[in-house]
Amino acid sequence: MRIFDTVLSAHGRYFVFALCATLFGTPSPLRGDDPWMHQIRPFLQQHCTDCHSSDEPEADLDLSVYGDQNPISGDRETWESILEMLQRGRMPPEEATQPTDRERLAITKALHDTLSSLDGIGAQDPGHVTLRRLNRTEYNNVIVDLFGIDTNPAQNFPADDTGYGFDNIGDVLSLSPVLFEKYLAAAEKITDLVITDSHQGPPNTQDLLNCTPSAKDGWKPCARRILEPLARRAFRRPVGEDELNGLLQIIDHTLTNGEGFERGVQVALQAILVSPHFLYHVVLNPPDHNTESIVPLDNFELASRLSFFLWSRGPDDALFRMAELGKLHNDTVLAEQVRRMLAHEHASALSENFATQWLQLAHLDTVVPDPELFPAFDDERRRDSREETERFFATVMREDLSILTLLNADFSILNERLARHYGIAGVKGDQFRRVHFENGLRRGLVSQASILTITSNPTRTSPVKRGKWILEEILGAPPQPPPPNVEDLSEEVEEVASASLRDRFEKHRSHETCASCHRIMDPLGFSLENFDAIGSWREKDGNFPINATGTLPDGTFFDGPIGLKTALLERKHDFVRCLAEKMLTYALGRGVEYYDLSALETIVKAVEQDNYRMSRLVLEVIRSVPFQMK
Repeated sequence: MRIFDTVLSAHGRYFVFALCATLFGTPSPLRGDDPWMHQIRPFLQQHCTDCHSSDEPEADLDLSVYGDQNPISGDRETWESILEMLQRGRMPPEEATQPTDRERLAITKALHDTLSSLDGIGAQDPGHVTLRRLNRTEYNNVIVDLFGIDTNPAQNFPADDTGYGFDNIGDVLSLSPVLFEKYLAAAEKITDLVITDSHQGPPNTQDLLNCTPSAKDGWKPCARRILEPLARRAFRRPVGEDELNGLLQIIDHTLTNGEGFERGVQVALQAILVSPHFLYHVVLNPPDHNTESIVPLDNFELASRLSFFLWSRGPDDALFRMAELGKLHNDTVLAEQVRRMLAHEHASALSENFATQWLQLAHLDTVVPDPELFPAFDDERRRDSREETERFFATVMREDLSILTLLNADFSILNERLARHYGIAGVKGDQFRRVHFENGLRRGLVSQASILTITSNPTRTSPVKRGKWILEEILGAPPQPPPPNVEDLSEEVEEVASASLRDRFEKHRSHETCASCHRIMDPLGFSLENFDAIGSWREKDGNFPINATGTLPDGTFFDGPIGLKTALLERKHDFVRCLAEKMLTYALGRGVEYYDLSALETIVKAVEQDNYRMSRLVLEVIRSVPFQMK
């Protein structure tokens, strides 16, 4: 048990009981119905109060002050921290007497269950999403939808920061002075093109200047006709009369300065493009301004959150119409819209933006396998590998397959170059198509060239990186960062020639500071050793035969990629939970917190009861309290 405690980080702490119960079995409950009195408090008195009491308690945490009354609901943050420390094996400290694995599992379960039970008290907390701006992908897509011009204006913006693995997280999407200057420049360039195109009339642009001022009615009716529908789409909601009057004042000001009507419209458009209502995903406070209130998103906020989640762009006319009619909180209507949107070509954004970030495919852009050792790897192979994985995920989504297909599919989407790389004959041409594997050695994501390449070193495979990737992205149990000053595996020529990579790792991890994490990661990584650093099948590591067997701490033995697939499917609940958390994070633009646990459990249960269908996962994320409420 200490092994898993050590490698599980705070991010994966909520999955610890299910995982450990699978591996070790669940202990019988201790006597009594009150977990505080009969489990938690006695454990603290035995193992914790020696340090966490007296006048100067460790970490300023005095656990001796708690009496018979359960204190957990009154200070949830503290008890979340205590649970984390227990699960990660950091409490009690190493020099203290340690609880048995059975005792540690019992106390973490008691704390986890007590904290989880609080989620059922009163209204569920939907959490708070930091006001977040459009990222570069969203900005480009919205400009295309508004004006019909595809000039990729955001390519000159600073790169978006990432949080929780995604580039749409509100906490990290700051607005710097440099970026605002870029917004101003982009607005000028875009509106220049729009005004010019309106005169020349290219077929792919919107007919923006669709009227001219008349001597009878003046310029305002025409200006309203131009600006109101565009501002409505840009702000992703109806435009108030005061907002529209503000835009008309801009035109009036330009006319007063002797500039023409078209110039006034152009400046008004620029004002729209630098407005916070355009640049940000705006969710207003409840009408009573009580930030403690929990109310549904209004229909336009829900439409916007839905469209940016599934399409990485604003709502289309059909979705906007449902918002205008106030029907999006009707579950039948919402489900119909989700099905429609998943069938639309824009749903490719889930593959191109969500899946590529979840799977860390951006690393393909920077990975550089040694050209002398791997001459077959070039820019074409780089592009092909990424496209395979994106198309594979898109196929699972489009055909509404089980999400377990991501782990055990007997097919992928290949062209001739990749098929040849995989040793498959009969596939001709650059076109990607569905290809079935006959021998079972390649199954799902973990055997695809993209994943195998990004989890390797330039000169060799990396069982550690591969094992770590599986823990993080498949099982939702990321290991702790390595301790400081850990020596890297020697790459000296004599060392490499002396033994296989596995044997050298066995020697390397004999140090106790390394062993606890490596006992988890290495078996997972070594099961993929038959795939070299760019994903080709091999039987030998240099002059040494491959040993792809592994044993988990619970004694589970597996051999090679087929055995790994079986081991992962036995932990399919952990995979569903992991993928649900990743998708909820992406959908919300924030990390998953303790108050989201009830919603996450509801999502996972619904997916498991519906044969793990991809559409059910997407729909349940959208139905969830944190997605629909504020």
